[in-house]
Amino acid sequence: MRPRDNSAEGIEQRTMRRVSRRLVPFLIVAYFIAYLDRTNLSFASLEMNKDIGLSSAAFGFGAGIFFLTYFLFEVPSNLMLERVGASKWIARIMITWGIISGAMAFVDGPSSFYTVRALLGAAEAGFFPGIIFYLSLWFPAAYRARIVSAFMVSVPMSVVIGGPLSGLLLSLHGPFGMAGWQLVYIVEAVPALALGVATFFFLTDAPGRARWLPEDERAWLAAQLETERLRAEQGASRRFTVRQALADSRVLQLIVVDIAICALNTGVGIFLPQIVKGFGVGSNLDVGLITAIPYLVAAIGMIWWGIRSDRRRERRLHTAIPLGICALGLVGSVLIPGSALKIVCMTAVMFGLYAMQPVFWTIPATFVTGVALAGTFAAINSVGNLAGFVAPYAMGWAKDTTGSYDAGLLGIAGVSVIGMLFALSVAKDRVTAGRDREATGAPTVRPAGR
Repeated sequence: MRPRDNSAEGIEQRTMRRVSRRLVPFLIVAYFIAYLDRTNLSFASLEMNKDIGLSSAAFGFGAGIFFLTYFLFEVPSNLMLERVGASKWIARIMITWGIISGAMAFVDGPSSFYTVRALLGAAEAGFFPGIIFYLSLWFPAAYRARIVSAFMVSVPMSVVIGGPLSGLLLSLHGPFGMAGWQLVYIVEAVPALALGVATFFFLTDAPGRARWLPEDERAWLAAQLETERLRAEQGASRRFTVRQALADSRVLQLIVVDIAICALNTGVGIFLPQIVKGFGVGSNLDVGLITAIPYLVAAIGMIWWGIRSDRRRERRLHTAIPLGICALGLVGSVLIPGSALKIVCMTAVMFGLYAMQPVFWTIPATFVTGVALAGTFAAINSVGNLAGFVAPYAMGWAKDTTGSYDAGLLGIAGVSVIGMLFALSVAKDRVTAGRDREATGAPTVRPAGR
C-alpha cells in the first residue's frame, strides 16, 4: 500500500480528487437533466407546433418568453441561494421546474404555451449561475475552467442523448391518446423531480461543513479559497457590494459577451432540429441522430478547450476565438451549398459555442468575491438571457417572413462578431495577467473604474 503523501502538493491532489469525485458527477447529471428539459422543446416542436397551431414566430416568442421571466427572477434567486444554501435552493429549483416542465404536455394553444413557458423560466431562474457560484466555493481558480467544462459538457450531451430519445418518443402514441410530443415532456420531466429530492440530501453547502473530507484536506481547501478571496479583494482595492459589482465596466462588458452567447444558444440551438429537417432529412428519429453530431463534437471540444485554457492560464482569447468560429460557421451554413457541408458548418458553430462558455464563466471570479460574486454571476446571465427572449422570436419571424432561417442566422453571426470584439477588450489587463496572478498570487490589476 502506497504511503499517504502529506506534503502540500499531496494534500492538494488528494483534496481535489475527492471533491471532484463527490460533486462533479452529481452536478453533471443535474445540469444534464436541466438541459434535457430545455432540449425537448426544440424536438417536440417538430410535431407540437402543427398540433396546437403555432406559427414559427409564435413558437419563437413562446420559446423566448422563458428567458424574460428567467431574467426577472435570476438575481433574487441567486442571492437567495447564497443566503439559504445551495442544497435547499437548488433542490427547490429542480422540483418546481420538473413539475412545470411536465405541464408542457398539456398546452393546447399559443396562450397556454406562453403561460407555461413563462412559469418555467421563473422556476428555473438562478440554477446555472447558482451552480457556477457553488463551484467557485469549492474549486480554486487554477481548476475552474476544466471543472466548469466537465460540468457543462452535460449540455451538449443532453442533445446527443436526448435528441435520439426525443425523436423516438415523437413516433409513439401514449396512454389516453397522448401524442408523441406530449410523451417527450412527461418522460423527460420525471428525472428532475427525483434528482431534486436527492439534491437536498447530497450537496454540502460549503467546504467547512464537508464531513466527508478529512480534516487536513478540509483545512487546506478552506485556506486556499480564503487566500484567493483576499487576493481578489486586494486586486480590486476594495470589497465590492452587489450594486458596485453590477456597475463595474468589466461586468458590463461581460454582459455584452453573454448576450452573444445566449443569442447563439437560443437562436440556433432551439431551432436546430427544424433547420436540420429543412435540409431534407426524413424521419424525426433521423433528425435527432443528425442533430446529435454537432453536439458530440462540442462535448469533446469543450473539455479540451477548458483544459487548454487552464494550462495556459489565459481566458480572454479562449473566449473570443470560439465566438469568431461561431460567426464563420453561421455565415458558411447560409452561403455554402449542400446539406453535408451545412452540417459541418453547424458543427463548427456548436464547437465554438460550447468551448468558450466554461472559460467565460471563470472571468468574474477574478475581480469579484463573496455575495457580490453570486449577484454578478446572476446579473451577467440574466441580462444576457434577454437575448434568449429576442433571438428565438427573431428567428421565427425571419422564417415566417422570408421562408428561410438564413436572415436570422446571419443576424446572429453579426451579434457573435460584436461579442468577440468585447471579449477581446474585456478587462484585458486583468484576464491576460491571470497567468501571473494564478501562478504567483500577486494582484496584478488596476482598481475598478480605472
